Amino acid sequence: MNRLLMIACCLLCMAEWCTAQKMENLIQMKKESHNELFHRMDKAPRTPAFRMDGYWIWGSSVIKDDDGKYHIYVSRFPKTLPFHPGWMVASEIVHGTSDKPEGPYQFSDVALPLRGGQYWDGHSAHNPRIFKYGGKYYLIYMGSTHPFEEPTYDQLTLASKWCIVARSNKRVGLAIADSPYGPWKRLDEPILKPKPNTFYSYFTSNPSPIIQEDGSVLMIFKGRSYLPDGKYSDMAMGVAYAPHIEGPYTVLNNDQPIFHVDKQGEAEDPFLWKDKRGYHIIFKDHVAKYTRERGGGVMAHSNDGLHWEVDKDPKAYSRTVEWEDGKVSMQGQLERPFLLFENGKPTHAFFATMDGPSGFENATESWNMVIPLKK
Repeated sequence: MNRLLMIACCLLCMAEWCTAQKMENLIQMKKESHNELFHRMDKAPRTPAFRMDGYWIWGSSVIKDDDGKYHIYVSRFPKTLPFHPGWMVASEIVHGTSDKPEGPYQFSDVALPLRGGQYWDGHSAHNPRIFKYGGKYYLIYMGSTHPFEEPTYDQLTLASKWCIVARSNKRVGLAIADSPYGPWKRLDEPILKPKPNTFYSYFTSNPSPIIQEDGSVLMIFKGRSYLPDGKYSDMAMGVAYAPHIEGPYTVLNNDQPIFHVDKQGEAEDPFLWKDKRGYHIIFKDHVAKYTRERGGGVMAHSNDGLHWEVDKDPKAYSRTVEWEDGKVSMQGQLERPFLLFENGKPTHAFFATMDGPSGFENATESWNMVIPLKK
């Protein structure tokens, strides 16, 4: 019995030592960082910004209305399906509200529900971005559909018919409302479709737009292309332009990606913004090319939105998170970054996250979390 007690004590001490080392390493990394975002990452609240019982929760977008209330738009899909690829066949966008930017946000309504296979986005509305412009609210998102019956948990795999068809049907779309509470009118057709013989011939996804001073839109998006063997390529990111948020959208750079798979490695989950210095982006370092951390965040800058340079100190965020309760942990995933701006300055970083070791199949919970940014 004494031997077992000693072993338990040793294991506890080792765990505490490892946690202390992680904390020390993370604090030191942020302290020494010259990245304008990473060194401002503060301690994260344990309370999720948004979660719902019975649902997988993923990426968010937040806006403040004229009355000072904050609105969050989030992807959700039922836990009766596996996380991956459940989001491709059963995701809807829901809306929550809070009096504080960090939340917690309370569920308000379903903004974009499932609406059936006959619609181009009938089985999935995902990756929302919310804007207000000219007195109207705009939701840009990824949508998809399929013609099949509803799958069961065990039927839905990456090799299943549902996933194969829904993945190839991913497109970027737009919905419009007069109020953050809706009702939302979706455009009949996607605003950005695939194009043959391009890096986005297979699908378009992960939209991250900005509305510029003249009302035009610049939008970073993710694409994949068809390969000769019938499969699809690795991920790349391109940029599209429209004179107005409702379109029409044209892919710039001669239909070439701005972040090439061969040069930058796979990258996804972009968040784009613009200030007086130019354009800026953070995105997921899918293969640890820049951050030495698979799934860490990269920052890059551009004068024109087409030609990009990675920041001299590129690490913008880490999957290792420092919490308000003094603990530190590496999240199973930390994706879909979104920065909330107040008076032109970023004040909070929102992320989709989950528990468990790295890998979607290892998680039991997912939610949206927030990290306040130090002034």
